[in-house]
Formats: sequence, C-alpha cells, structure tokens
Amino acid sequence: MPIDPEAYLGPFHRTLGLEIADMTSDSAMIKVPLTRKHSSMDEKMVAQGGVVFTLADFCGGLTLMTTDDSIVASPTIDMRIDYLKPATSDLTAKGEAVRVSQHTGVVDVEVYDDSSERVAQARGVYKLQREGTTSLWTPD
Repeated sequence: MPIDPEAYLGPFHRTLGLEIADMTSDSAMIKVPLTRKHSSMDEKMVAQGGVVFTLADFCGGLTLMTTDDSIVASPTIDMRIDYLKPATSDLTAKGEAVRVSQHTGVVDVEVYDDSSERVAQARGVYKLQREGTTSLWTPD
C-alpha cells in the first residue's frame, strides 16, 4: 500500500515548517527552511536543538515506512543525537534504514545545513505498526 507522506505531517510538524522532499526505497529526505521562530537566540539565527531533533526524528520514522509497504506507523522508542555544529541555515535530514525486523526498526539520520555541512547525526529505534494491526496508541 503506497503511503501518502503528507498524511504523516501533523500539526507540530507543520508548525515547524517541515517539508517532505523525497521518499524512496529505504530512505527519506526532510527539509526545514529556518526562520526566526526556530532560533534559540534573539540576536542571531541558531536553530534550537529541539528543531534539529524533531527534524531527525520525523525523518527516521518516515524512512522506515519506505522499507515495507505494510508499515503504517513508526513511533519512536529511543533516539540519540550528536549536535556537531550550530544550525544557522536551512536544514535537510537524510535517513537510511539500518535494520528492519517484524516489530522494530533502526535508522541513521544525518542533518545538513544549506552549505552541505553536517550539523547533526542521530540514530533512532522505532516500533513498527503494520497494516491490519491494532494501533500502537490503544492500550492492551
């Protein structure tokens, strides 16, 4: 079942201005054009760490959905991120699936600025919900 990636952009993602740039087999690319609302400083543009983290996290979840048409959701179990330099310009996250099993997936995500310099790298672990299964948000 091909997914409609726009259906996965929730209100928070839209508030941040996340844009789905590409989804291909086993990878995704998400962009965010930075504005003053993303900055952690009044006097200059430095993206607040949560913006970078959310970009990487969203990219990781969508990346897993490109690996198997039966995956309909992929909430985060755990994510680790390294901030390598201040994010001061538009950002692009690129995810690559590392491992996909029946119930979990692991993704590496790299975040670049508009001069193609890496500003962060992350690894996320996600719970996979497959088509025809009960929602992961429903109590057992």
